[in-house]
Amino acid sequence: MSNNYWEDEEDDLDTNDGLDGNDLVKKLRKAKRSDEKRIKELSEQLEGFLKEKKESTVRQVLEKKGVNAKAARLIMKDLEDVNEETVNGWLDENADLFGIKVADAPEVDKSNLAALRNQDALTQGAVTPDKAQDFEQRLNNAGSAEEILSLLRSQE
Repeated sequence: MSNNYWEDEEDDLDTNDGLDGNDLVKKLRKAKRSDEKRIKELSEQLEGFLKEKKESTVRQVLEKKGVNAKAARLIMKDLEDVNEETVNGWLDENADLFGIKVADAPEVDKSNLAALRNQDALTQGAVTPDKAQDFEQRLNNAGSAEEILSLLRSQE
């Protein structure tokens, strides 16, 4: 027994609106060509926007550093991933080509270095207020002499 409850036997699931197989294939091919054309247009726009963004980033970094804008062509050819960090790195590597002086790390005064070491040594073993409060609270909450002794031993 069939579970079909259709009243008309002529109803079928293939509704092609009077189109035969060839017309459907032609419409599908036309739609595909249209989609491919749109994808190509959007891809070209995206490439254009990415190129403009890269050029803008390079120009901004060159202006900040005071470097001739003609260097942008070299940078764009050399770098795949263009951002402020990579452009600055490229400029640092090629500073001699453009007469740029690369800022070296500042020299640390020996007396300052010694003072920093002393400060580090003092603070390394220091007890901070929150540790002291925590210890005091645990000491007050201790219920027996053994707990107090174990607290004192843990502080050594």
